Amino acid sequence: MPERRNIFLHGLWLTLRRFPALLWPYIFNLGLALVFSIRLHSQFSSMMTHSLAAQRLTSGFDLSFLGESFGRLQQSPGGSAAGSYSSIPLYLVIYFLLVPGTLFCYQTKSPARLSTLLHQGLLHFWRFVRITLLTLIISGLILGPLVFLQGKWADHVDDHATGRHAFFATLAGYVIIFLVASILRLYFDLVEVYTVQLGLHLRAPVFGKQAKPDRRVRRTLGPAWRTLRANFSQAWPIFLFLTLLGAAAVILTARISMHMLAQPRVWPAFLLCQVGLFLLLLTRFWQRGAETSLILQNPIITSTPLPILPVVGKISPIDPLHPPIPPVQPVTEHLYPRSTEPLTNEPISNPEPAPPSLDEPDPGVFHHDPPKPTE
Repeated sequence: MPERRNIFLHGLWLTLRRFPALLWPYIFNLGLALVFSIRLHSQFSSMMTHSLAAQRLTSGFDLSFLGESFGRLQQSPGGSAAGSYSSIPLYLVIYFLLVPGTLFCYQTKSPARLSTLLHQGLLHFWRFVRITLLTLIISGLILGPLVFLQGKWADHVDDHATGRHAFFATLAGYVIIFLVASILRLYFDLVEVYTVQLGLHLRAPVFGKQAKPDRRVRRTLGPAWRTLRANFSQAWPIFLFLTLLGAAAVILTARISMHMLAQPRVWPAFLLCQVGLFLLLLTRFWQRGAETSLILQNPIITSTPLPILPVVGKISPIDPLHPPIPPVQPVTEHLYPRSTEPLTNEPISNPEPAPPSLDEPDPGVFHHDPPKPTE
């Protein structure tokens, strides 16, 4: 029986213990942002150097100028939209490579090296692609009608209410959509964790073929749903709290950095923004750790319980790339199975002597008189 733990604290412990797994995605995201912001920086520099409207940003911070600037960049040929859209596929590739390795390190004793993260990411790459496509399809089927109803509800509120009442009535619809989306995100997070855990088990061999790691994503949908349903009151509030905590960190640091843009030095605002983004990433990986802790307490049941790798809390010298091969028994053992009775050291008693051959039955044994001989 797995040990019951507080998934909130245990998830934080897993995140901090595998801290390089958090650091590598931050470095890649930062590098990706810097690469695709070079063109944006050059366009903004030319606009602010040769435009009198830039005084609205340097003398007093004005958000309307930023909106007008982004509008000009979007309308210009080869604007910033092309660079931002082209960065999305590269970001997804990094996500598909680093997240499976992170979940693998959370569930095993493996250190969070970059080589380990990339190796596990390559092994689970297409599985996570399928999970992402499944997430988009199911989320579209569920959230699409809700968004449509929210639009109708907003039109009804605009026609019949004004002021604060209209604001809160419209906000209530968006809150409902956000809560449903968070439940879907939590469910598919559990599917991803179960997918990595299922890959740690060998699939039952068929027709004499060699056993291979189980890569069937469909086998994780049922266990993820049962775990979410049984632990909903514990997992969902923690997921929501960490989501709001990360969003609050980003909003706070962004608000402070906006008031620092009018200063002659820009690097304090840049560092403050990076702190907010790092805290947002930390809370997201904290969610992953809490979900992993929940999965370790509710492991998936497979037909082959022999794992390739030891789970957290157990030590085993099994090599993940070369699982042990069971010894082959001789053919004679299948034809003539060994006796399961324990062996004893008692001496064998002396056998009774063979009875003598008699012409007639012994009267002492059969208790009757022998027939008289005939004359």
